[in-house]
Amino acid sequence: MKKTLKDIDVKGKKVLVRVDYNVPLDAGQNITNDKRIAATLPTIQYLLEQNAAIILMAHLGRPKGKAVAEMSLKPVAPRLSELLGKSVKFVSGDCISEESKKAAADLKPGEILLLENLRFHCEEEGKNAAGEKDKSAMDAFAKELASMGEVFVQDAFGTVHRAHASTAGVVKYLKDAAAGFLVEKELKFLGEALDKPVRPFLAILGGAKVSDKISVIENLLNKVNAIIIGGAMAYTFLKSQGVSTGVSLVEDDKLDLAAELLKKAKEKKIEFLLPVDHIVTNKIDFANKAVPSDAIVNITADEAIEEGFMGVDVGPKSIEKFAEAVKSAKTIVWNGPLGVFEIDKFSKGTVEIAKLVAEATEEGATSVVGGGDSVSAVKKAGVDKKISHISTGGGASLEFLEGKELPGIAALPEKE
Repeated sequence: MKKTLKDIDVKGKKVLVRVDYNVPLDAGQNITNDKRIAATLPTIQYLLEQNAAIILMAHLGRPKGKAVAEMSLKPVAPRLSELLGKSVKFVSGDCISEESKKAAADLKPGEILLLENLRFHCEEEGKNAAGEKDKSAMDAFAKELASMGEVFVQDAFGTVHRAHASTAGVVKYLKDAAAGFLVEKELKFLGEALDKPVRPFLAILGGAKVSDKISVIENLLNKVNAIIIGGAMAYTFLKSQGVSTGVSLVEDDKLDLAAELLKKAKEKKIEFLLPVDHIVTNKIDFANKAVPSDAIVNITADEAIEEGFMGVDVGPKSIEKFAEAVKSAKTIVWNGPLGVFEIDKFSKGTVEIAKLVAEATEEGATSVVGGGDSVSAVKKAGVDKKISHISTGGGASLEFLEGKELPGIAALPEKE
């Protein structure tokens, strides 16, 4: 068990907090969704109650080691200030400039400073000015960041799968470190789901590519009682079993692997549920997320898809079949949509499953949803408030499900 915020003394101290403020901005630099900022409020409010001076570090976008005006964190300070009802200081330009260091040094207990985008420095991502991997450059940058605080708090779950200066590096240079409340919650729900699940344990996996989820499936085959596969991934599995998939998205180079995973599941007596019917179309406008007016949309009679058509959602019989597994589950982990859910006409399968997961949760199951598209799906279904836990880190939650060590977590000290 890693140390968490209440395990360390932060009273009156300068606390360096890694947060995930990688928020979407419109052309006018206005924040269009502030959920990542709101997610950090419990940690910040606790630190304020402890009379700590708070120095927040974050990144935004991929500026690739250069100062890019459109990727400045400047718009975040007023929004955070609004949410907290308290002034938040900000220094433009450079997170480790003399001006930033002076602002940190002058910060009084109960005050908050947000540093400029960490990724304006290539060293944050472990590279030198030439763009080459350089651990010593990263360590030097981490040391500069650490010099501004006395204690480190990791509260950016969306970045803990990266071994960056501000995630794994700063810990070496500060006396004490711990997980913030957001990261603590992520570890609790994801960790308990994988290591101590109440059974039956069901995993629902969707998305476009089997290759993105190979390690997740392999790891989950050692833990779950049942797996539901939807989205374009399902067509690779079906084709590996000799089922015709029309012009659906299939990874032909992964057919042998898909067959192998199905064989493993059978050997382990794990229920491996694939769609038994599909919503199909002969035309789709992916760029504009639309269905052309002359497109033909059908429901197949079974799992086979005729030539000239592509699968875009699971059909009604599949929803019925999947519903049984969802209703009987006591722990549910979901990552990835079951169809092209961004287009309303093809979102029914994903939305219906989201509603079933919410119902199962109300009946006492624990549900964990991770991955940007799955999160959008439960919101689209209007059931996001009924899910036990929605993960804030797409890549991090996926790597957690793969059983990988997350560098930003591994760097934190253990509870004594």
